[in-house]
Parts: sequence; C-alpha cells; structure tokens
Amino acid sequence: MKVTQADYVISAVGPAQYPNNGLPEFALAGRSNVGKSSFINKMLNRRNLVRISEKPGKTQKLNYFIINDSFYFVDVPGYGYAKVSKKEKEAWGRMLETYFAERTVLSAVVHLVDLRHPPSKEDVQMHEFLAFYKRPVITIATKADKIPKSRQQKHKQIIAQTLSLTPEDPLILFSSQTGAGKEEAWRALEHYLH
Repeated sequence: MKVTQADYVISAVGPAQYPNNGLPEFALAGRSNVGKSSFINKMLNRRNLVRISEKPGKTQKLNYFIINDSFYFVDVPGYGYAKVSKKEKEAWGRMLETYFAERTVLSAVVHLVDLRHPPSKEDVQMHEFLAFYKRPVITIATKADKIPKSRQQKHKQIIAQTLSLTPEDPLILFSSQTGAGKEEAWRALEHYLH
C-alpha cells in the first residue's frame, strides 16, 4: 500500500458524527499503552499525525483518519488502566458497543496486543466481543523489537492460545521502531478492501 495522503477528519462520539460517505473503515482497538498511536503513525509514514501520549487513555472519542481518500482508520479509546471515572468508562463502553455492533462500513478490526506480555483479561474480552459481533479481526502484536528473535515465536504462540486464534486468523508481529511487520499488516488490511 502506497500511502499518498492521510489526514485527521473528526473525533466522533456517536453515529450522528460518523462520516457518511460509505468508505470502508478499519477500527484500531487495544489497551491504553499498547502503542496504537505509534502503529498508526508508522503505517501511514507520518511522524506526528496521531499524537503519542505519555498518559495512557488519552483517546476518548472515535478519531477518524482518512487515507488516500479511499478508507478510514478509526482510533478507538484504549481499554485497561486509563484513569477515568466509572461513569466515563460506561459512556465509552456504550459508544464502542454501538459502533462495533451497528457500523455497516466497518471492514475489519485491528486488535493490538503487546508481544511482551500474555494478553490481558481485557484483551480476551475484546476479542470475544468482536467475535460475538462477527467482526473480522487482524491481531497485531506490537513492540516486537523488545523481544529477542529467538523468543518471538514462543510469545506469538502464547497470544494465539490465549485469544483462541486459529491458524487462519492473522497474527502479525509488529515494531513501530524498525517497521517490521508493516508490509504484512498492509497485506492483511488490503484483503478487506476489495
């Protein structure tokens, strides 16, 4: 995929604000500190399109980015340890449920997990939630550069087992530092664009 254009469009809190031009969307979901912003910036060859926050849990809306005028990346609020009130968390939960359950142009969900650690309880819940809504999932294991090559397969197996992935389910090792996995990730996404 040659990215010639990538722009921030809108931060939406509900269906009334979603773009309505019918273009395909890829949602990016993951824990608050999994490296979603770095993933998006690396995939789009942009250093600061998405601001990388020191404080996890910064994304509180659905942030839309249009790519090549032909599809969207939708950065959804991270789950995990964002320091927000219970009320805010419930509002996020409703917003995400509405989006994942009802959004017809959602082509696939990129689920980011940290290669260094076994998937968390929330990671498993997210995966089951997406399976329930029959959403195609591309699992991306971030921070691959932090694990020696000799141990990467073992970590990959733990993720596959914990999330009950089948051999057909895409599971890609990714590093926003080195760019490893970027081409593979684009191939997995392009599969859902045609």
